[in-house]
Amino acid sequence: MKDLTKMKSKSESQRANDILKRLKKEYPIVQIALEYQSPLELLISTILSAQCTDARVNIVTKTLFKKYKKPEDYIRVANRELEKDIFSTGFYRQKAKHIKNCCKVLLEKFNGKVPSDFESLNSLPGVGRKTASVVAGNAFGIPAIAVDTHVIRLSNLMGFIKSDNAEKIEERLKKLFDEKEWINLGHYLMSHGRKICIARRPKCLQCVVGDLCPSFDPVER
Repeated sequence: MKDLTKMKSKSESQRANDILKRLKKEYPIVQIALEYQSPLELLISTILSAQCTDARVNIVTKTLFKKYKKPEDYIRVANRELEKDIFSTGFYRQKAKHIKNCCKVLLEKFNGKVPSDFESLNSLPGVGRKTASVVAGNAFGIPAIAVDTHVIRLSNLMGFIKSDNAEKIEERLKKLFDEKEWINLGHYLMSHGRKICIARRPKCLQCVVGDLCPSFDPVER
């Protein structure tokens, strides 16, 4: 039977940071999986990544970014052509619409440049808090936590919060962890979610934070 002594003897903040320390050791090198060379490329990639794997987005953008280099390029192209270019990422009509509207605002309000502050990023068409956090943190080094499905799932399983609301999870994580950890925190949780804490078959017996996790299950699925 699981020994809960360690969890009971620690404050939530202590336990959370002990989990982070172990994840840092387990995943010494973490970085965003999306491939990009500029803030605009990261912004477009993140929009395309909705309901799509990063691997697929990288395949699409390898060609896409050779064809479209500036916001004007996305605006000038016909809808059908852009939709065809991003078809395999799924929801291509909506994504094409978001990209075009986003680029239009970049030109109208930001001189064609991707803004470097969170609120401006979050104000762009088709850009929610997750996308704004990804761009702010990875393109500009602004402390932000990108809450994706892995972060939502692991935040609940690890007992940081009981909620599926991304904004509430973001707020809770920001209280538990130091600001300097925010950008990479998401990468650590995503890495662990992909490798060990897999949604349908978590490998609890291989988990480096098993003794600190209230969802630990000794029975392998």
